[in-house]
Amino acid sequence: MTAQTEYRPSAAARPVRWAADTVATMREGARLRLDYSTQSLRRVDRVIEELRRDRPPYEAVERVLRGFGAYTGEVIARQTGGEWWATGDAHWLRTPDGRLWDPVEEARRAFAGEGSLRGLCREATGVG
Repeated sequence: MTAQTEYRPSAAARPVRWAADTVATMREGARLRLDYSTQSLRRVDRVIEELRRDRPPYEAVERVLRGFGAYTGEVIARQTGGEWWATGDAHWLRTPDGRLWDPVEEARRAFAGEGSLRGLCREATGVG
């Protein structure tokens, strides 16, 4: 890791805020309750699937996807004791087994029809 790499808690500040904002937005706007459980990621994957079906331009949903990715990272962090790391604008999660995960990129992949946030969480935590 370079000297520019930040570790939790400073690296966690932005993704934790993105996740909390997403929880509040989904509760208020979509009446969707997100409780940081592994099971809640099934609902998040469905929302992303619905977004994809509507075919908005990526730029229109970029922040929403970032929030869903950060939320997923927080689910994984809470389940595993993982920590957010950051270099520049990139944020990823390191689980105690040393593996690195990029839940924000996985949200983008899910929007493209190539990924699943629930699947990422299952792989990272071993819980389904």
